[in-house]
Amino acid sequence: MKKICVVIFLMGCSLIEAQENVIDEIVWVVGDDAILRSDIETQRLIMQNEGQRLDGDPYCVLPEQMAIQKLFLHQAKIDSIDVSEAQILQRVEQWMNNAVNVFGSREKMEEYFNMKYSQIKEQRKELMRDQQIVQQMQNQLVGEIKLTPSDVRKFYNQIPKDSLPNISTTVEVQIVTMEPKIPLEETDAIKARLRAFTEQINSGQYSFSALARLYSEDKESAARGGELGFMGKTALLAEFANVAFNLTDPKRVSNIVETEYGFHIIQLIEKRGDRINCRHILLRPRVSEKELTEATLRLDSLCRDLQADKFTFEEAATYISYDKDTRNNKGLMVNQDYESNNAGTSKFELQELPPEIGKIVYDMNVGEISRPFTMMTSKQKEVVAIVKLKSRAEAHKANMTDDYLALKNMVEVRKREELLNNWIIQKQKTTYVRISEGWRNCDFRYPGWIKE
Repeated sequence: MKKICVVIFLMGCSLIEAQENVIDEIVWVVGDDAILRSDIETQRLIMQNEGQRLDGDPYCVLPEQMAIQKLFLHQAKIDSIDVSEAQILQRVEQWMNNAVNVFGSREKMEEYFNMKYSQIKEQRKELMRDQQIVQQMQNQLVGEIKLTPSDVRKFYNQIPKDSLPNISTTVEVQIVTMEPKIPLEETDAIKARLRAFTEQINSGQYSFSALARLYSEDKESAARGGELGFMGKTALLAEFANVAFNLTDPKRVSNIVETEYGFHIIQLIEKRGDRINCRHILLRPRVSEKELTEATLRLDSLCRDLQADKFTFEEAATYISYDKDTRNNKGLMVNQDYESNNAGTSKFELQELPPEIGKIVYDMNVGEISRPFTMMTSKQKEVVAIVKLKSRAEAHKANMTDDYLALKNMVEVRKREELLNNWIIQKQKTTYVRISEGWRNCDFRYPGWIKE
């Protein structure tokens, strides 16, 4: 099933050096906006470089996608749709930081895009703004799609049985975790190292960024000298934010801050209104084999009590588990992969589970409780865990009994696409469009671009 694709360009014109030899021209005009040949060539080269494939001639598909985007942006201007500048800036900072990490340095990133860092950032900001505006415009046009069970049933009955979607094997998993105790000596040693770093920075022996690159255990920011990028207070852990936002002197280093990730020291780079950019060094206490063994023995004892029916797994999860994300859910894990069809539910495909859990669950029977095993949490803490396989649904063709939510989602997607398709067709009729000769002989998805 094809979906409406609104291309949000990664970078603007003059992004790729190869385009210097392209004679530019206006090839499409949509309303008051022009689409340049260089725009299309830039996007084609980017997609080619990234190994992306288009379903059709790129010189037909790409300008049509650009034209669709301009229709939505024009309507958004009429409807006075705008987006949060602070939210866009935060996302741009995150994107830029990640991109620098991928390329290894700002210089390599500038060389790749043939642009200055500030230019890349400004273009990215405009592109993200357009993307957000288009999404909001589409959401406003579609509104809330209300479906009844009979709508879903009708859709299901109309689909040829051999065309029903395949539903992968899904499982529901409950978990109990136990964090090994960190010896006081280990915590003291971590704090001593961070105090030593502070002294070295204050004395001018080393820069904060140099020590962050060498020693910080937040690998993503370590590659940038500990720099986090501009963030609002709510984007940071409360303990971290309370200290960071109280810093006023970029030359000073904060006191040691403890969060669920470990221990930090922080250095202010710059404040802009309600956002802050700072560096940090993170060190995590190490769990000893002795403490891991003791935690494993405690969970082993818990397993024997569960098998003896002294209490239920749900009770153990509620009153004993250290995992705060599942403790109030009787240990039931919730799928946080928002690109998954199972997002927000307790269902997981095996590959969506943390690797250590996926391996254990693969061979388990429903109702079975695992032996204790070690795993790394999303906070990069080493814990000991046991899991119970609550349910397993083997791979199958979708059916109304087991897959109502998946089928409902399919109906919503189709309805959304239908509404947006109809809007584009109507918008074409009232929008001035001119396509240059040599760019008109295309099998467009929406033939209404060319008016007889």
